[in-house]
Amino acid sequence: MQARFKRNSRRRRTLVAPLVFHSWTDTVHSMNKTVIEVQVRAVLPTSGGCAVFIGNNDKVFIIYVDQTVGSAITMFMRQVTKERPLTHDLIGHLMTALGAKVERVIINDLKNATYYARVIIRVENELQQKKIIELDGRPSDCIAMATQQKAPIYVSQEVWDEVDDMSDVLRKMEEEGLKPDPETESEE
Repeated sequence: MQARFKRNSRRRRTLVAPLVFHSWTDTVHSMNKTVIEVQVRAVLPTSGGCAVFIGNNDKVFIIYVDQTVGSAITMFMRQVTKERPLTHDLIGHLMTALGAKVERVIINDLKNATYYARVIIRVENELQQKKIIELDGRPSDCIAMATQQKAPIYVSQEVWDEVDDMSDVLRKMEEEGLKPDPETESEE
């Protein structure tokens, strides 16, 4: 079953057909939330890892990630060719070999300053049978995989409303010499 979105004002989308997936216990779940499409705007090193600036023209917020995942996101944004596959490359190659692709990522919750995310994967086998799989994952890994496979990233309306707007911080850093990835600039 393919989920379809209805476009609202700006970059807000509402899931109009429920996304149905099966968990390990075969319990059927569905999701019907308003989500906002976002992009990775910048990745900056910090003393404890990296700050990933995520947002759109209306708002930008930060998710802090470890250095290795921050580096992976940056390399995927810049389409850097690596001598040997790193962890996210290996996962991407494995998914391709199995006929799977990241369809989208949703940052769906924020509890006690910890973000939660879901990665939605579409699998198609050699008989053209399709399956949608929704998995829980660290937002950093989900963002890396979405960036690698050029899949859209969404934030639930609840999270969007809760996060602080860091647009001014990013704009000030850009004025002081930080330049966002050219790919990100062209998407706006």
